Formats: sequence, structure tokens, C-alpha cells
Amino acid sequence: MSHPHPELSTPPPPAANGLRIVALGGLGEIGRNMTVFEHAGRLLVVDCGVLFPETEQPGIDLILPDFEYIRDRLDDIEAVILTHGHEDHIGAVPYLLRERPDIPLVGSRLTLALLAAKLQEHRIRPVLREVKEGDRHGYGPFDVEFLAVNHSIPDALALAIRTPAGLVLATGDFKMDQLPLDGRLTDLPGFARLGAEGIDLLMSDSTNAEVPGFVTSERAIGPVVDEVFRTAEERLIVACFASHVHRVQQVLDAAVANGRKVCFVGRSMVRNMGVARELGYLDVPDEIMVDVKDLDTVPPDELVLICTGSQGEPMSALSRMAARDHQQIRITERDTVMLASSLIPGNETSVNRVINGLTRWGARVVHKGNALVHVSGHASAGELLYVLNMTKPGNFMPIHGEWRHLRAHAKLAAQTGVPEENIVIAEDGVVVDLVDGQAKIVGAVPAGYVYVDGLSVGEVTETSLKDRRILGEEGFVSIVVGIDSTSGKLVAGPEIHARGAGIVNEDFDAIIDRLEDALRDAAANGVNDHHQINQVIRRTVGKWVSDNYRRRPMIIPVVVEV
Repeated sequence: MSHPHPELSTPPPPAANGLRIVALGGLGEIGRNMTVFEHAGRLLVVDCGVLFPETEQPGIDLILPDFEYIRDRLDDIEAVILTHGHEDHIGAVPYLLRERPDIPLVGSRLTLALLAAKLQEHRIRPVLREVKEGDRHGYGPFDVEFLAVNHSIPDALALAIRTPAGLVLATGDFKMDQLPLDGRLTDLPGFARLGAEGIDLLMSDSTNAEVPGFVTSERAIGPVVDEVFRTAEERLIVACFASHVHRVQQVLDAAVANGRKVCFVGRSMVRNMGVARELGYLDVPDEIMVDVKDLDTVPPDELVLICTGSQGEPMSALSRMAARDHQQIRITERDTVMLASSLIPGNETSVNRVINGLTRWGARVVHKGNALVHVSGHASAGELLYVLNMTKPGNFMPIHGEWRHLRAHAKLAAQTGVPEENIVIAEDGVVVDLVDGQAKIVGAVPAGYVYVDGLSVGEVTETSLKDRRILGEEGFVSIVVGIDSTSGKLVAGPEIHARGAGIVNEDFDAIIDRLEDALRDAAANGVNDHHQINQVIRRTVGKWVSDNYRRRPMIIPVVVEV
């Protein structure tokens, strides 16, 4: 197997008869999916998604792929093809279009509708190109065939990308539910046909590569949802992904069967379900819907709320309910809350915090840990083996997953007979070339995190995040001193204050004399430079705090010249 190495250098120019593949996100992580294909000097981008921040990234709203690799070649992009409408595949499109607004966006009907609603909020008018399964279109030197795949959102697509360098099958996110709620099966005959044609490189979803067997059908959840409805004492609150149309439809069907009204809560939920309803993907009887402003007019035992927040997102509707911070909805001990989703890796702490918060107020919480209220949208190992055996690829590259998922999928490929030297495990920024039927790693390009913080994009750095973590964990100590601008002697202060450091201001009386001595010695040695004075203050106060409190707060000197 080919593995990336830290010492990888800048790749050579692409071979004239080759296909270059660079993932700018989605490898070694769950999210931020974006892959750039290059042939004959032209680019095809597949997906452009976001990654959601973890606790060690305080204050960050979203994490984008790094567009630096393609920033000087935006005019070479033939199109951005979107496999489906999940945020980790379309969420970064508005930020890419800021760089070139007229890039054609290609996707299925629902995918483009969800994206158009998002772009409208960003005040961007996109160039949209709708496709459906069975279509085949050319984008410059790329001949792309679209195949249906089953996923946790309607209208997901796999891509067969043909160039003179070979045939690539990129599955996108998929599973092989044999009884899907919408009747739309993964196109296994199409996969087999491509396998017979000869797939030079298979790029396949790895999220559930460690999970044996086959994913449970979505239909198995129906009876569980019905049981939750029957046993709910009063109000029922269902949290799920704002794009999970199938799950929302199951809840709507159960609401109709149990005589309950339904209210969508949360901006993204209202927006996405409005789009799905308008396009006919969601069957919503008008008589059961109620606006959030009219909740008080419906008896609690006749009401269902469908909201966002299944991953414990801090600003989501469910998180605010758990914190008693929601304007219209207050959790009571007669409420039942159902988290109809699985945990995205890294969100465990946030979700547990929400569950505990809801339970604190007496609510009954039903989640994947105690009931079958969600099934994954990603193929398990049995399904991945099925695809590998059906397509018999010449080369294999696992995509969409953390390192453990990529490696597990690579082992499955080896077990089905793919030669180990033809299995490429890459990470973000690693450059893979497909030349003469052989895929191999040839270098690496920068593909770091780009942080969105409020209105700023890319301005927050790792250094900034380190400072935020220190402030959050250790607090800060500020020291204000007045220094004679000519001699560098102390003429006022020091005045010391602490916040979040676990030190009361009166305790700093013990360091005043030591700090004055240090500044006096520095002045006697001719130190009058601002930076040097700051360093003297940091060293003196920092060592005292460390010795006496075993803490390392941020030390912030403020030097005023007099």
C-alpha cells in the first residue's frame, strides 16, 4: 500500500496522459469533502463542503477547504459537481463562488435547490446545471456519467469520470438499502457495467468500513418511531439533520397517524423542509402544520416539534432548549425528546451535554443508545466488499473517513484481490496521479484548515486558536506600567489584574516588589525597548504564577510611555 509521508515534496508537472487527483478535504476527517481532478490542464471539482469545529477550536463557526491550490487556476475549472446536498459536501460553495461567481454548479434537483437557498442568503446568483441519474455530460476533457446511490438524503449521485487516462468511479456517500423509503436503489447494475468496462480507480466512501455486515433498512425505524409517539405523555420533540428528508417524512407520517400537529423549528430545518416540500420530496398535509408563533394554541399532547441540534451544535434549537435559552420552547418533565440521528465522530461530548441538560429538566430522552431511532447513511463493510467484488477496480483509494476508516477500507480492498501496491491511502493535500493504469502518490500541496469566525474567513490562525485555548483554560493576567520614555525607568505602577486565572488581585501584592526590582535592573542595563520590557514583565510574573499556583495564564503587559 502507498502511504503519505511528511517529507513529500511539491509534485512534478502532471503527465500529459495522466489524471491528477488532489483531495483538499475529506481524507482523514469526516467533513470538508472536496476533490480536484486535473487532466489536459483543466480542472473538475467534486464537492465543496465544510467541517464543523470541535471543542479545541473555540469561537469557530465553520472550517473550509484551503482553496490556495486552485486560487490561481479558477478559470481552469470546468465545473463543480456536487454528489448530494449535505453540508459537508456543499457548505463551502458560497466561499468558493466569492473567488469566481460564474463557476457552473452541477447536481441533482434537490441538491441544487438546497444549495440555491443557501446561496440566496449569501446574495449570490449561481450558474446551476441540473442532472439526474442516467445522464452523461462532458465538462471539458472530462466525460461524466451520473449514477443513483441511496443515502440519508434523496437524489444522491455517484460519478463515473472518464478521461483518456482511464475511468474513475467515485461513489460519493452511499449505502445499499434494499427497501429505501423513496424506492430509489443504489445502481448496482450500473456499477457492474462499469466494472465490466474496466474501472482504473475506485474512490469509495469509507465511513462505516469498520462496521461489519449491512446497514439496517430505514423502514426498520418506522415501528420504533410509532412506539415513541404512542408512549409520549405530552409534547414530542424530534431532533434530526436538517437535510434528512426521509426521517422527517417518517415523523410526519407518524404525526398524521397519531393525530398530532407538526412545527418545524430552526432556520435550516424550516428552509430545507420548505425546499423539499416545494419540490415534492416531502409530503406534508397542510392541516397538520403549525407556525412556531402559534404553539400555545395547540395542546401539548397534540404537538410534535421537528428541530435541529441532533449533534449538540451550541446554537441549535435543541441545545438552546436544553439550556433553557429558547425564546418559545421550555422543556418540561412531561416532554419526550427523540434524537433521530447517529453521532458524528467528535460530537460525543456535545450530544451528551444536551442529553443531560434535557434530562435535568425531567424530559424523557430517546436516542440511538437506547432505541433504534436512526440508521447510518453509509455502507457497512459487507456492502463495501460487495461493491469491490462487483467493480474489480485496477486501483483503489478510500475516501470520506478518518484514518481508521480509510485503513479498514484499504484492508477490505486487499482481501478482495486489489494488489497492495495499487491501494493508495492519501490524506488532504496528497497528490495522486493515475498514469498508464497505475495510481501512485507523487507529492503534496498545502491543504490546511481555513476558519470562518463571524464575518472573517481565513483570518483566524492556529496561533489565534492557541491563544483562545489558553484564555479559556488558564485565564489572563494584565500588568500596566508607566515607563519614562528616555531612561526606561518605572514611573507608575505596576498595576496587576487577573481574570479566569484563579488568582485574586490582592495576591499580586507579593510580586510587586520583585517586578519593580526586575524593571529597575533592566533600566540600569539600558533596556528601554518596548518588546524587551514586555519580556521582562512576562518572565517575572509568569514564573511567580507558575511557582505559586502551577498555572500558565496568558501574561499581557501594557507599557505606557510617560
